[in-house]
Amino acid sequence: MATTARTTEVLHLSFVAGGMLEDAAGERLGRVDDLIVRLEGEEYPPVSGAVAIVAGRQVFVPLSSIAEIGDGRVRLREQRMDLQRFQRRPGEILLRKDVLDRQVINIDGARLVRANDIELVRIDGLYRVVGVDVSMRGLVRRIIPHSLAGRIGSGDFLDWASIEPFTGHVPSVRLRVPHPKLARLHAAQLADLVEAASHREGEEIIAAVRSDPELEADLFEELEAQHQREFVEDRTDPEIAALLARMEADDAVDLVLELPEERREPVVALLPPVLGRRVRTLLGYDPATAGGLMSPEFLCLYGEATREEVLERVRRSRVGADGAAWIYALTAHKQLRGGAPLAEVVRAADGARLADIVRPVPTLAPDAELEEVAQLMTDYDLTVAPVVGEGGQLLGIVTVDDVLELVLPEGWRRRFNILGGD
Repeated sequence: MATTARTTEVLHLSFVAGGMLEDAAGERLGRVDDLIVRLEGEEYPPVSGAVAIVAGRQVFVPLSSIAEIGDGRVRLREQRMDLQRFQRRPGEILLRKDVLDRQVINIDGARLVRANDIELVRIDGLYRVVGVDVSMRGLVRRIIPHSLAGRIGSGDFLDWASIEPFTGHVPSVRLRVPHPKLARLHAAQLADLVEAASHREGEEIIAAVRSDPELEADLFEELEAQHQREFVEDRTDPEIAALLARMEADDAVDLVLELPEERREPVVALLPPVLGRRVRTLLGYDPATAGGLMSPEFLCLYGEATREEVLERVRRSRVGADGAAWIYALTAHKQLRGGAPLAEVVRAADGARLADIVRPVPTLAPDAELEEVAQLMTDYDLTVAPVVGEGGQLLGIVTVDDVLELVLPEGWRRRFNILGGD
């Protein structure tokens, strides 16, 4: 579709809106104010009509009455028109009013861009929106005299198939939920978009993924603390508890700590019993220590377990990939005996005991400070480090991403364009 758009005459909305509304004989009837589209259902939405100002009155011009849309004009099929007053119908978007000069989401680049102009092409008799111009050319084209603007070609053209406009400001339209374009993005990319957007736009993105509770939870896990606080403060205690219930325990604790102190216990009390106990345990540690950083979700078995029993436990477990990266062996007194990467367990001989596969591993005390945690993981080239209590019991694990979140500066993904596409 994009190739077709570039080999066909491209119309710019900035040249159409503000142009003349003409009858079939070319006589001026009024001024074109806007073009109307519906976003649902088609990758490249067709124009369904125009809004015009005739004798000081805003009127609706249906597509069936339009013979041609061109630079500086919209020409009607007949010499007369029905002057029906324009009233926005559900699902209708006004391109100039609702999209032009506003931020839109570039899905392929996972970033926000400004729509400096909107491009249309006539295909099989229909005028379709094919892209947005996000370059300075698009802006300059609109502010210089029209006689000169035509000499300025398109700038950075973004295919409309990769664009999602914000529509929360339109009373009769909302960003589609669930939305297939946003579903293509990683939770970290969605979080970056939320953090870069205004509060209203951020709420709209979150609302668009809310029908996928797991994705919404993943998004909140990726948000920086101030933005977590910003987007949960208006939710009820049960709503926050439902969100926390889908998060990893250590990430849930981080979010609980962003709540006003008087709301923390009522929210935690609404959590499922197992998660509630884990959250209360983690809340007892300083957030910048190994105890505060650790996750209580890991895989451990007694040393007498066979390789086959370990692998079956891995298959049945709901522990995430980080927590399942290492398998830990315990003594009969539930003390840490050693650990082994999952890959080594997979490669072990059939019938091998876990105690014979694992090896001693460096450990952290719950009160180990961040510098000590980072130093140990660096010295031993670890992506996961176990945290043990005074009696040698395995309390949890610290993963490298938990450490990086504290070590790296805020907004590091956007600063270094780690997740952006271009």
